[in-house]
Amino acid sequence: MDTFVEAAKWVLLVLAAGFIGQFGKSLALVLLERRKARKAREKKREEMEEKGKEPPSAPAPPPEPKDGRMGEGDKEAKKAAKKRAKLEKKQRKAELKRMKKGAPPPDDDVSG
Repeated sequence: MDTFVEAAKWVLLVLAAGFIGQFGKSLALVLLERRKARKAREKKREEMEEKGKEPPSAPAPPPEPKDGRMGEGDKEAKKAAKKRAKLEKKQRKAELKRMKKGAPPPDDDVSG
């Protein structure tokens, strides 16, 4: 009976070690991925600062109307601001993609 208890202890010890090893590895991978992403963001921010540009930031939300309701003009202004913010975001994304590839900026000449 003594050997059975000892064998059970070893089995539980091995299972516990495997459990800790598997989840420890997963945790380590997650932590490394976060660190890598943070370094990439910092590097991108430094590159933007070197070129004299400010890093991209979230646009300021439009002011709320005093009475809590939106008029037609407010809706149109909000739509236009949203459209403008979307276009700016798209342009920043394209610029970062070009910087990453090392390609020159595109020509604005649209002659066909």
